[in-house]
Amino acid sequence: MRFYPGCTDCLISRVEYESRLRIDDPARIQEIVEACRDLLGRIAADPVPAPVIASRVHRLAYRMIGDPDPYRSLKANNNEDAAAVCRRVRGDLSSFRDLVLASVIGNTLDYGSKAHTVTDNFVDFFRREFAAGLTVDDTGAMEGLTDRVVYLADNCGEIVFDALLIDHLKRNGSHITVAVRGAPILNDATIEDAVALGLDRRADVLTTTTEGIAELGLNRALAPPALTDALDRATLVIAKGMANYESLSEDRDLPPVAHLMSVKCGPIGADIGIPVGSRLALLRE
Repeated sequence: MRFYPGCTDCLISRVEYESRLRIDDPARIQEIVEACRDLLGRIAADPVPAPVIASRVHRLAYRMIGDPDPYRSLKANNNEDAAAVCRRVRGDLSSFRDLVLASVIGNTLDYGSKAHTVTDNFVDFFRREFAAGLTVDDTGAMEGLTDRVVYLADNCGEIVFDALLIDHLKRNGSHITVAVRGAPILNDATIEDAVALGLDRRADVLTTTTEGIAELGLNRALAPPALTDALDRATLVIAKGMANYESLSEDRDLPPVAHLMSVKCGPIGADIGIPVGSRLALLRE
């Protein structure tokens, strides 16, 4: 999926947001915003998936902010909040479908879209969303493909719910490879987050990029050989979140892909053909 012209305001708003997390000087924030806007104007039409464009803009912002991880406090809070919710709801989760739905609801813990606000009361929100169920539900077809899974993780917080789904798959005989970001970007999960949750004791944990490059989604040109090999041998790729959808929506050289996400912006919803707010478990074979 390519970068939509209408996505410019959303991306630049994220640059301003992450700048304000670490900088109090309005003039300096405006300087960062304008530099990123200028870069985006020069690369927005490049024939690459949208996350490649967005990643270049965020990397420039981080260099100018002078902080490689401006979201670190939010990420820690998201993981703590998600763990607290898990303790209260995990007894209600038993089937593959239940755990997929919980993972999709966890995907709402996301600061990457201007149009989306993270809820202040995640327990109540989780229960309402769980009762509403999946808008698109291909879980029946997915479950039979889980012999070897490559799990492309997305955000902190939601990775706590991903861990519950990964445990279920492991108990049922799946081999799991989890891929997290190679360096901090937005509130996406990194290797440190995966290890803190003990995912390295349940699955092979890899990064989506080599040499610590901060990149949204999956840019296969930057994938380390171990991840490329895991993708080649997978029977199913579970792709969490919108950036992974944007990265892979036009890629036909993959095993079946299960897109799990909450649809949080209009261009993604339009591309799929469903409303914003939909809870998606979509299998693309």
